[in-house]
Amino acid sequence: MAMLVAIGTICSHLFYIPAGVAKAFPVQHAINVMAGVMFGPIPAVIVAFSIGLLRNLFGIGSLLAFPGGMIGAFLAGYLYQKGRKYTFAIIGEWVGTGIIGATIAVPIASIFLGSKTGAFFFITPFLVSSLVGGVIGWVVLRILHKNAAAKNWLGSNEEKSL
Repeated sequence: MAMLVAIGTICSHLFYIPAGVAKAFPVQHAINVMAGVMFGPIPAVIVAFSIGLLRNLFGIGSLLAFPGGMIGAFLAGYLYQKGRKYTFAIIGEWVGTGIIGATIAVPIASIFLGSKTGAFFFITPFLVSSLVGGVIGWVVLRILHKNAAAKNWLGSNEEKSL
């Protein structure tokens, strides 16, 4: 978990999609998918919260990192536990961050950041970011799945198909 937090924090200033007062961060979404698969929903939320907190403390994030990242991480882990396919984790990330987190971000941006955005303003950038990040997470998980050492984490009988 600490390694994912470190990667997420370090990479956060390298690649992001500007979205008004928010910064959509595809690497965060890839990490959410990986943490959800490897550790489950609650640890994935802890990873997402830790990355969001560190990004904010270092001045490279915004308060909107919390609703998107944490909800997406939770749903990625939860849906993966239910379906045992990486695709379910990706769908959880897309719905959790791209739709639910983006919708919750609007009142947070209005109250705490003074943003005057519409009700669906964050859905497009959050969804694009979570789509890109979800695919990156899927690719990394597929590579790890083929690695014999990583099968201890992922389980040898997991993910027989997409």
